[in-house]
Amino acid sequence: MSNTKLTITARILAKPGKRELVKTELLKLIDVTREEEGCIYYDLHQDNENENLFLFFENWENRLLWLKHINNANLAEYKKATEGAVDEFIVNEMTQIA
Repeated sequence: MSNTKLTITARILAKPGKRELVKTELLKLIDVTREEEGCIYYDLHQDNENENLFLFFENWENRLLWLKHINNANLAEYKKATEGAVDEFIVNEMTQIA
């Protein structure tokens, strides 16, 4: 499965009053991530009803390249900058079936 394309959904729920901080830090990830080896797309969305809710839709050439991504300095900086500002961070690894 390591050579199979991998789809990721990452659900990020900012704490009340922390939305702009979290949004700013998430936006910083986009351009650098899109340049990473194996990144097919990396799109950020904000919920229309709950503006504190963000969702990344990502597609990677394979899981190994995604693992390299999640262990890079950019994500470490994001985690440090948003420490205590996020209520929920849920990542789902998915495989397209149709």
